[in-house]
Amino acid sequence: MDFDFDLVAAPFRMQPGLRKLAPGARHFTPLHPGGVIEQEKRLAMAAGGTRLTVPGFDLTPALAAIAGQARAEGLAFDERAPLELAFEEDIAILEGDRGTLPFLGVSLPSRWAPEDKLGLDFAAVHAPVADAAMLLAGREHLVRLATGGEHWERHVWTISPSPRHDQHPRRHARTLWPDTVDPADFARQCWFRAERQTFFPVGRGTRQAVFTIRVMLAPLQAVVDTPAKAERLHASLTSMTDAVLQYKGLQPARDRVLAWLDGRP
Repeated sequence: MDFDFDLVAAPFRMQPGLRKLAPGARHFTPLHPGGVIEQEKRLAMAAGGTRLTVPGFDLTPALAAIAGQARAEGLAFDERAPLELAFEEDIAILEGDRGTLPFLGVSLPSRWAPEDKLGLDFAAVHAPVADAAMLLAGREHLVRLATGGEHWERHVWTISPSPRHDQHPRRHARTLWPDTVDPADFARQCWFRAERQTFFPVGRGTRQAVFTIRVMLAPLQAVVDTPAKAERLHASLTSMTDAVLQYKGLQPARDRVLAWLDGRP
């Protein structure tokens, strides 16, 4: 998994976590033909609702920006092909003047429904997020940063009982946590799920930014492979509020994950 475990913060806080990207940093990951992510994206496309646009919104400038960024990264991009299958990343557009999402090309959401977020402003999109006071208080500043012409990234993570990238709540019922009290057996059936999210400018006379979302999944035991990582994850989980645990769906799992971390050699 291409994830820096130092990003697992302790104490845990819901915060923007935007980091400026250096010139030349990558935003896109080639989609492996026939791989799991492509298969899941194709299934989501067949179900419908993976490309949503506010009526009247012109996607042309954003497509040109995506094509230009892909070329800068040495990647091919065919504007006539399905955008969902261009990269591993899902893609949305953030409109800076109103702070809304007029376009969502999301095939692999993490327990949220893109159709419920289309056209909403930043505050409405993040309203369900637990302990989000800091995030919402700085919403105008964050939108200005994300759409101000620079390149940014942020990361989020959780633990999941599902190995599925696509966790659209209306396409897939929530996977239940393993029914075992043995910590090691429980951990063997858990997955570490992370997202790398980036922003880069559309330009071309707009105040828009391309918003990319790359979902990464790996078995929990494979990711937490050192005592230092186990200690960091333990501290982060221990510091989560009840509201955050409920929002992430981790309440039934935390104690068993902590027991596994405590019992690791």
